[in-house]
Amino acid sequence: MKCDLTGKVSLVTGAARGIGQAIANRLAASGSIVYYTDLSADDAQSAAAVSPNGRGLRLDVTDPAVIAAGVQQVVAEAGRLDILVNNAGVNTLAHRVTIDEFPREEWDRILAVDLTGLYEMSRAAVGVMRQQRSGRIINIASIAGLVPLRLQCAFVAAKAGVVNLTKAMALELAPDGILVNGIAPGSTLTDGTRKLFYGDDGLFRESVRRMLDHIPLGRPATVDEVAVAALFLADPENSYMNGHIVVVDGGWTAGYSRDF
Repeated sequence: MKCDLTGKVSLVTGAARGIGQAIANRLAASGSIVYYTDLSADDAQSAAAVSPNGRGLRLDVTDPAVIAAGVQQVVAEAGRLDILVNNAGVNTLAHRVTIDEFPREEWDRILAVDLTGLYEMSRAAVGVMRQQRSGRIINIASIAGLVPLRLQCAFVAAKAGVVNLTKAMALELAPDGILVNGIAPGSTLTDGTRKLFYGDDGLFRESVRRMLDHIPLGRPATVDEVAVAALFLADPENSYMNGHIVVVDGGWTAGYSRDF
């Protein structure tokens, strides 16, 4: 997919690897100046180095002061902020347990990044976009926010919050020329899912076949397949889509794929 983002300035959170890096790469290849942000300044710089349009920036989505300073730096250097991709997120590997056993500290950690971090990033970006009377915000949710999965209560709650927060933001911000949409990926091949499922030593390697039985395409997505959806939402010609969640899951949530 091709679109022209020349002159646009983008910021992608959690862009040092995985889906975030793939989205940032796609935006940069389409002509946007892209700020690859991550908790590690070195990782952000390394990821950004693959593109002449990439710029690395350390950013912690749980720290409002760091967020404000980061957005101010983007505007000071690039003059504007047109596209925000709220991709930064965490889950847990060690605590795949029922809610009565799920640690409160893990609940707080996941919600702080996956939902509150998105809220704080959006607040900071909207201040800039309102002045421009234009902008795009793309929130990375999950199919777990649409169809809850077992033993992931905090992640499910956070991503369900992202889904409805996206729609609420779309209602609020459209009068200012800001379009807000989201993406709900299904199982995607990343470093994290390799540790869980797809690696030879994945924690739940024995569950892979049963999980893939739910996906009509029979495989996980690549990160670039998710990134294409983000590019579609960022395309200036896609100017009337607002408050929508694009599901990229190989058909997982379309209905029952398994034979019973």
